[in-house]
Amino acid sequence: MKRRKFITIVAGVLTRPIVGRAQQADRVARIGVLLNLAPDDPETRARLAAFLQTLQELGWSEGRNLQIDYRWGTGDIDRHRSNAAELVALAPDVILVHGSTIMGPLQRATRTVPIVFVSVADPVAGGFVASLARPGGNATGFTSADYSMSGKWVELLKQMASQVTRAGIIRDPGQVSGGGQLGAIQAVALLLGVEATPLGVGDAQEIEDTITRFARQPNGGLIVTTSALAQIHRQTIVTLAARHRLPAIYPYRLFVSAGGLMSYGPNVVDQYRRAASYVDRILKGEKPADLPVQQPSKYDLVINLEAAKALGLAVPPTLLARAEEVIE
Repeated sequence: MKRRKFITIVAGVLTRPIVGRAQQADRVARIGVLLNLAPDDPETRARLAAFLQTLQELGWSEGRNLQIDYRWGTGDIDRHRSNAAELVALAPDVILVHGSTIMGPLQRATRTVPIVFVSVADPVAGGFVASLARPGGNATGFTSADYSMSGKWVELLKQMASQVTRAGIIRDPGQVSGGGQLGAIQAVALLLGVEATPLGVGDAQEIEDTITRFARQPNGGLIVTTSALAQIHRQTIVTLAARHRLPAIYPYRLFVSAGGLMSYGPNVVDQYRRAASYVDRILKGEKPADLPVQQPSKYDLVINLEAAKALGLAVPPTLLARAEEVIE
């Protein structure tokens, strides 16, 4: 009896870790996703496709070992707050979030649920992380730009359209990084003899009224800074720039895909691929506090030749040589 009892106890001890490992392997991880564009937006589909494909390559698959809860908000701050609260209440293992506009409400909703952000211009100034090297809290991720990039927009616009002496700066005054971007633009504009005029963005009607007023004076151009509102209303902005014959430079390729003249900025879709690797590492036990915030390794120049032709612009060969992509 004693021998039989001993064997039973030992067998139980040896079996329990094996069962535990099996249960852990079969556990379904839960991810929350907070995005700033509509679910049917082509850019949303491209970003999510890159994110999900990379997760799959890392061993995660929806319906097998992964559950994803999506929330969408297109420029409505109240919607962002409610979406953030809803996702936090679901107790996900990690939340993927796009941009400062949504990151703020989300981090106010939780300081414990791990967060991976993409396309946040200045996470330190926003109070989202303690530093880029050591975030220190529950969030880490990928920045959209540094302020020096903003100055390049002026240089590139002037190279593309030398007649521009006035630049309307399309910006969201409420965005944390807006002041830094505007300051960098104004500093370079002063050196190049360009008058930089801030133009706030709101709804589509406000954008139309603002750009129409700006276009009444000659030799104007537009510089669109990084903001969720500009992305949401990108078709309106691109259409107005073409209507008023305003050469314009944008921060992301998606504006050029919508018919814009040129863009200079990071590849946002690639950031979603890289964000998937951070999500994977967090799901496997690493902490956001220990994962450094990553800045773009390069910026892409994209030029739309059809838009240039419509504006009567001859694209300088130097710009064509620098371009990562030229859309015919």
